[in-house]
Amino acid sequence: MTTPTLETKYVFTITARIGDVVTAGETGIGVRRIIPIVGGEVTGAITGKVLPFGADFQTIRPNELIDLEAKYAFETDDGAIVYVENKGIRFGPVELLQKLKRGEAVDPKLIYFRTVPKFETGHENYRWLMQHIFVASAARHADRVVIDVHQVM
Repeated sequence: MTTPTLETKYVFTITARIGDVVTAGETGIGVRRIIPIVGGEVTGAITGKVLPFGADFQTIRPNELIDLEAKYAFETDDGAIVYVENKGIRFGPVELLQKLKRGEAVDPKLIYFRTVPKFETGHENYRWLMQHIFVASAARHADRVVIDVHQVM
């Protein structure tokens, strides 16, 4: 018997609007940044709105590799609340990462930005989110992060 092959399928997109960056400074392992999540939308197989609370907690390592851990929630159009923990990394050429920090536009294809979102909900219609693994490709913009979520089949 062989193991199943890994395939993914696109499911939905989370567009998280972000607030001003708060920096805690150099902590010994890198620069700690906290980026508030202030709203947004969910589109695709699930539709709804990103709730206006939560944050992305980042550590920028000396080599500019960015460890990300976002915690927030969204509400579906039919009233389900879905809690999200999204961990990942962002990396690319230093000059492009510096442009992103300044809020300048950078082609998302030039930055490696991948995450592994996990979901929790008590709503029966969305329990399947807790029964699968998801991976995501993301893009950082000045005022938002766009996350395309794919289900691992």
